[in-house]
Amino acid sequence: MDKISVLFVCLGNICRSPAAEAIFLKIIEDRGIKEKFIVDSAGTGSWHVGKEADGRMKLAAKNRNINIKSKARQIKREDFHRFNYILTMDNSNYIDVLKIKNSESSEDDSKVIKLQDFASDFANKEVPDPYFGGDDGFNNVLDILEDSVSGFLKSLL
Repeated sequence: MDKISVLFVCLGNICRSPAAEAIFLKIIEDRGIKEKFIVDSAGTGSWHVGKEADGRMKLAAKNRNINIKSKARQIKREDFHRFNYILTMDNSNYIDVLKIKNSESSEDDSKVIKLQDFASDFANKEVPDPYFGGDDGFNNVLDILEDSVSGFLKSLL
């Protein structure tokens, strides 16, 4: 069986998408199905490439036993061939990712979806960017991501 490949995308790839990636990895590891997946994260912007996740997000995640290990990278055209699912954090990311996807006429099988389409406990249509807010924003984002990421996984199984 082929692995299911999942890419989480936000703006800079230092807060929301690396947290979503880490949450997804923790859930599939806890369920003993990690070998069935390829999981990564990326940003639509390039200014944080090579950097670790925001320290505030890493700390908030660590307090929930979620370990964010990824380094920021920018989404690439090849990602649309590599990943089955590309999950965006907000409407702006969704539009930007679709522009990249449609910038070439090559065929690919990736599905670009808003992560919040899988939310069950939160009515938010977007995952808010906590970068310019206080510490509570990071915990709120983790709550939202845990709900949405779990809902996404349920849709696959």
